[in-house]
Amino acid sequence: MRVVIAEDSVLLREGLTRLLVDRGHEVVAGVGDGEALVEVVRELAAAGSPPDVVVADVRMPPTHTDEGVRAAVRLRGSFPELGVLVLSQYVEEQYATELIAGSSRGVGYLLKDRVADVSEFVEAVTRVASGGTALDPEVVAQLLGRSRKQDVLGGLTPREREVLGLMAEGRTNSAIAAQLVVSHGAVEKHVSNIFMKLGLAQSDTDHRRVLAVLTYLNS
Repeated sequence: MRVVIAEDSVLLREGLTRLLVDRGHEVVAGVGDGEALVEVVRELAAAGSPPDVVVADVRMPPTHTDEGVRAAVRLRGSFPELGVLVLSQYVEEQYATELIAGSSRGVGYLLKDRVADVSEFVEAVTRVASGGTALDPEVVAQLLGRSRKQDVLGGLTPREREVLGLMAEGRTNSAIAAQLVVSHGAVEKHVSNIFMKLGLAQSDTDHRRVLAVLTYLNS
């Protein structure tokens, strides 16, 4: 896959580059601020060679607040097919919600201090580049904390909420079954019930799993 890395720490940027290159991926650009990120993605797209995924830090110059995630939101608005994985030391709820809700394509939001395994990180980047999701459980928990007052998910059982929460982390049915120590068939039944209760009918154009996660995160 073709990757653009946006990280103002040169050492960390080079480290991420080496991790991905050593595993056979191509890092086509590395930048140190949000504006440069937007510019380089636009230039690559104009040249007919857009990246598959962007890995961006939340805090970058000039203010070191939310430049990275704001740039990511802008890019997803302009390039819906672009995968975006945000790395952060904290959860910026406003932009995290906007980032996740803006498109049904690949998105990720990982907390730096909780990325403990290199292989899992690279797998998360690959999953996002392919249109999947990679959300840290803490990100999901914080985004959902304020949504529990809403009634959109009121019809779900506690176990169905738990399954949907794991879906929001990007887990497959098999991974969910292993996490909850239940059969694959039981997970499939829960997922089917979730789709039914959220009113997500089978469709050739919509990805019900993504729509269910978006409903969960934005309820």
